[in-house]
Amino acid sequence: MGCKVAVVDDDREIREALKDALEMAGYDVHVVPNGLKLMGVLQVIHPDVILLDVMMSWIDGVDLCYALKANHAYSEIPVIFMSARTSPEDVRRGMDAGAADYITKPFDLQALLDRLETIRPANGTQA
Repeated sequence: MGCKVAVVDDDREIREALKDALEMAGYDVHVVPNGLKLMGVLQVIHPDVILLDVMMSWIDGVDLCYALKANHAYSEIPVIFMSARTSPEDVRRGMDAGAADYITKPFDLQALLDRLETIRPANGTQA
């Protein structure tokens, strides 16, 4: 089985486009519409990487990242933010929350795939 990636974004089109592209690249993808649903998914799949939108309903992605990093069961899962917020302050806020990377939307799919490849070996997961 490939590296498990949870895609958390409240935009269904983005979730589905990422799911299709990542599955074609060999990833096992689970799409999640918000942070509340992610908490349930984490119990079941324990992803190797979380792609997380910053601006979502229920809980802001940065706040969710802080919560994940504070929870021993999930603190080692790398988080890559995907956001339309591009200011240096926004990027710094995301990285301060414990993210492995911060990619701005619209993003280059190949750059995202390259970043996933560099993160995956750190987890010991093989595709």
